[in-house]
Amino acid sequence: MQRGVAYGVMAGALWGMVFLVPRVLPDFSPLLLSAGRYSMYGIVALVAALPVARSLLRRLTREDLIALVKLALAGNIVYYLLLTAAVHLIGIAPASLIVGVLPVTVTLVGRRDHGAVPLARLAWPLAIVMAGIVCINIDVFTETGATPVSVATRLVGVACAVGALICWTWFAVENARYLQRQTHFSGNEWSVLWGVVTGALGGAMWLVIALLPSGGPQGELADARWHTFWLLNLVLAIGASWLGNGLWNAASKRLPLTLSGQMIVFETLFALLYAFIYDQRLPRPLEFAAILLLVAGVCWSVRQHSDDDASGAARLDDKPQVSAH
Repeated sequence: MQRGVAYGVMAGALWGMVFLVPRVLPDFSPLLLSAGRYSMYGIVALVAALPVARSLLRRLTREDLIALVKLALAGNIVYYLLLTAAVHLIGIAPASLIVGVLPVTVTLVGRRDHGAVPLARLAWPLAIVMAGIVCINIDVFTETGATPVSVATRLVGVACAVGALICWTWFAVENARYLQRQTHFSGNEWSVLWGVVTGALGGAMWLVIALLPSGGPQGELADARWHTFWLLNLVLAIGASWLGNGLWNAASKRLPLTLSGQMIVFETLFALLYAFIYDQRLPRPLEFAAILLLVAGVCWSVRQHSDDDASGAARLDDKPQVSAH
């Protein structure tokens, strides 16, 4: 479990970067950002898959392929389209904190899975996480920014962030369940296959872009901006997508679904940290309180799962007829 928690935290640190890149590249549309990131991820994954391609293809079933396409669409393509749109419209903090409700939504959706701690025992940890999210949202929507944002823009941005939340909730639950059902791929192998399928979908997005009317802001971008675009997408492909997904799959294999859902909160915390560094400022009081509450809620949840594992082991020790192996 300790290794699973460590993998989850590291995945959150890498995934937090995906909130920053749309902020650094506001002149690129969500469609271009998604196509660039995932076509680059596909290339990285394909290179990683080449040495073991025969072995992977021999074990790949039709069910695996269907699952990979569904997970790639929901957890990568559609999720990132909606997320980048939300960051462009309402900023990093509101977008990351709406998606930060994932520990609650994943726990609620996956509460009946095997190994899940009863929801009643998670009530207080979840309440603390929600209190942290409330704090940060109060701060975000009461703080007046330098550039006024219309109510309609805020509503569209919030809708995009909620859509991203729905996509990732479904993805997190289905990916964890599928990884725990199948035993013929390791977490790293599954991540490589997922990347190849996502890359194929990312390549198809460039065909869609080619069919769209030319012009607009993207048609006037300088070469230096395109160099930055591809460099940042390479960083996301290797760090957030390939390594981050591999760490997340390793965590999902070691943790109950309710606890792996709690680990997603670290994506929000690291996204906020990167935003503060980018803005060159310290957290405001409510922001700092939110961070403390989110960390406290996750740590409490970890303790609840540890206690549950210990009591389960004690119950097994009380039954001498159970085989030790």
